[in-house]
Amino acid sequence: MAYTVFALKWRPQDFESIVGQDHIVGTLKNAIQKSRLANAYLFTGPRGVGKTSTARILAKALNCKEGPTVTPCQKCSSCLGINQGNSLDVIEIDGASNRGIDEIRALRENVKFSPTQGKYKIYIIDEVHQITPDGFNALLKTLEEPPEFVKFIFATTHPQKVMPTIISRCQRMDFRRIPVIEIISQLEKIILQEKAAVDKDVLFAVAKSSDGSLRDAESILDQLVSFSKGSVSIKDAIAVLGMVEQDVLFALTDTIIQKDPQGALEFFNEIIDDGKDPGVFLTNFIEHFRNLMVAKVSKADTKLVDLPQEVCDRLFKQSQALSLEEIFTAFNILVSTQEMAKRLDSQRIPLEISLVRLAYSRPEGHACLPAKQGLASASQSHKSDKHISSGEKARKHSVENELAVKPEEIVKKDVPAQVSQEKEIVSLEQVKSVWNNIVNNLAGIKMSVSTYLSEGEPTKIQGDILTVAFPKNYTLHKESLEKKENKAMIEKAASELCNAQLRLNFILVDQARYEHDVHNNPFIKSALDMFGGRVVREG
Repeated sequence: MAYTVFALKWRPQDFESIVGQDHIVGTLKNAIQKSRLANAYLFTGPRGVGKTSTARILAKALNCKEGPTVTPCQKCSSCLGINQGNSLDVIEIDGASNRGIDEIRALRENVKFSPTQGKYKIYIIDEVHQITPDGFNALLKTLEEPPEFVKFIFATTHPQKVMPTIISRCQRMDFRRIPVIEIISQLEKIILQEKAAVDKDVLFAVAKSSDGSLRDAESILDQLVSFSKGSVSIKDAIAVLGMVEQDVLFALTDTIIQKDPQGALEFFNEIIDDGKDPGVFLTNFIEHFRNLMVAKVSKADTKLVDLPQEVCDRLFKQSQALSLEEIFTAFNILVSTQEMAKRLDSQRIPLEISLVRLAYSRPEGHACLPAKQGLASASQSHKSDKHISSGEKARKHSVENELAVKPEEIVKKDVPAQVSQEKEIVSLEQVKSVWNNIVNNLAGIKMSVSTYLSEGEPTKIQGDILTVAFPKNYTLHKESLEKKENKAMIEKAASELCNAQLRLNFILVDQARYEHDVHNNPFIKSALDMFGGRVVREG
C-alpha cells in the first residue's frame, strides 16, 4: 500500500475531529439541526487550520444517506465519494486556476442540473479571492438566489481581497490560528497511533514553528520521523528545521540579566557556529522578550503566552529579574537591530552590538555592576538604610528630589547664570566629537532615550539649535524624543558636554539623505573600537 503523509492521513473526517475551531463547529452543527443552512458560506483564516476539511465535512453532513446530520455515517456511497474526492455532487474548484469569467459562466450553467445521488449539489471553491472581478460579477445573481439544491462554500486566506458584494451574500466564518497547546495534543495522538518515539520537547518545537497551522505541524512531524533512525530528539528537530530552542533563549537572556557582555557574545557565537540563521534567531529573541513581558504582567497566564505551563513558569521566574522598563528597552533595541541590519547588509554585526549593549549597562540609572556585585550592593544599601541617622536620611531625600526635578526646570536649575554666560555656540564637528558621550551618559539616566537617540545623526547647528536627523521610517524615535521630559534631558546632557546652551530639533529625512559613512556613527564606531572590528558589506 502506498504511503500516506500525516497531513492527509490525519485530516479530520467528522466535526468531532476538527481541532481548535469549536466556535465554527458549534455554529454549523446548530444550523444543520435547526435546518437553518445558508445558501453560501465564506470560510476565512490562515493556512492549515481546517477550512477545506470543514467544507468537506459539511458536504458529507448534508449529503449523507442519513442526512442532513451532524454525524455522517462515513459508509454510504455519498460519504465515501466525498472522502475519496470523486463525488459527482461535491465539486471542488481551485480559484487560482479557474478565475476567469468563462470558467464562472460554465459553473453558472452547470448549477442548473440537479444532484445525481445526494440531496444537494455543493461547490467548494478554494482560494476564492483569486477569482477576477468579472468572474465574481457573473456569479452574483446565482449566488444570491441559487436553486434550492445548491450550496456554495468558499475558502480563502485573504478575505480582504474578496469583493464586498460577494461577502454580503455569504455567511462568513473566521477560522483562528490553532493554539500551541492544542497542536501538541493532536501531535501526541498521532505519534501514539503511529507508534513513533518522539521527545516531548520536539512536539513543542514543532508546534511553535508551525505558527498556528496544524497541517504544517503534521508535515514537519512527518519529516522528522522520516529523518530519524530511532527516537526523534530535539537535536534532530534543530538540525532539520534550523530552529532555536527555548533553552538557548533563556540562557542568553540570563547573560543579559547577569550583565555579562563577554558571555553573551560567546553564547551568540556558538549559536551562529551551530548553523542558526541570525535573522531567525533575532525574530525568536524578540518573541522571547514579548513572552517575558506578558508573563510578568499576567503572572504566566498560559492563554496569553500560548506555551506549555512549565515554559510559562520559567518565563515568569526569569521576568522577575527584569523590570518592565528593561524589557521594553530590550525589545526596542532588538527591533532597532532589524532596521540596522537592513542598512548594513549584515545581520551578525548589529546583533553582536545589541547583545553587548543589552548586557553592558543596566537601564534607568542602575550602576553598571556585575550581577552578583550589583545585587550585593543593593542588598547592603537596603540594610544600611535602617541604621542611618535622620539627618543623613534628610540629605539622601534631598539628593533624590534633586534627581527627580521636573524636566522644564532642569536647564534653569542646573545651569547657573554665570556658567551660562561663559558657554559658547559650538561647531557641528565639536558636537559630533562628543555625540557618543552624550548617548552613553543618557544610558545611565534613561536607557530608552539613549537607545532612540543613538539612531540619530547630528546634521546642522544654527544659532543654539542642534538638528538631529532620523530616517523617514523612524517616526517612533522622533516622537518619543520630542516628549517634554525626554527633550529637556537630552538638551541638558548636550549643553554640559558641549559647554554651550543648546536646544534640540528632531527631523525625519529620506534614506538617501540620511546615508553616511558607518564609521562616523558614534554607537557603531564605539563597538568597532571595543572589538577591534571592521564593517564588512555582504553581497
